[in-house]
Amino acid sequence: MSRIAVMGDIDSIYGFGALGFDTFPFTEQTEAAKKLRELADGDYSIIYMTEALAEKLSDLIDHYREELRPAIILIPGVSGNTGKGIELVKKSVEQAVGSDIIFNN
Repeated sequence: MSRIAVMGDIDSIYGFGALGFDTFPFTEQTEAAKKLRELADGDYSIIYMTEALAEKLSDLIDHYREELRPAIILIPGVSGNTGKGIELVKKSVEQAVGSDIIFNN
């Protein structure tokens, strides 16, 4: 059975535990990268990650973007929105559709 994980700083992710998601608080890059590999190789199909943490793991996330699973979805953290999440959504839509239908650029 597929599971859903949430990674990021504790203040940004602790509420997701109430929804039944598995939460993994990280701010340090090396340990977070190790855990992301472990989750991706395990039975996690969706991994939500704060934009701040994703910025530190961008190369590893790019590797998993080419894989069927897991889907890594960026969410804003308590420190604010960096815009990286919407940028990746835009990029995925452009790749799937062939043009920018979100921002019409």
